Amino acid sequence: MEDRFHMIENYLMIRMPEEIDHHQAAALSAGADRYIMGRAVKHIVFDFEDTRFMDSSGVGVVIGRYKKIACFGGSVYAVNADPQIMRIIQVSGLKKVLHVVEEGTNA
Repeated sequence: MEDRFHMIENYLMIRMPEEIDHHQAAALSAGADRYIMGRAVKHIVFDFEDTRFMDSSGVGVVIGRYKKIACFGGSVYAVNADPQIMRIIQVSGLKKVLHVVEEGTNA
């Protein structure tokens, strides 16, 4: 699981798994929280390139990390979201807390 987390300057990059359900959510949250509390994380980038399915547990992972990083004045981003994941982001209200970076745009 640790190979999913990478620091680039003050950005925590999280490579999300193919399926994000309650089995994956707890490990993702715990891993991200270790980085947030133990390193100089200012922003979080969720990379959805491999993700094909996300249920409400996945939405909870994103919202929970947003709440933690927002306390420090940070931002949360989503990259490489396919149309299905984009639909979940929009329907769930995540679009209100996520900066969605689409191809051809600068963050």
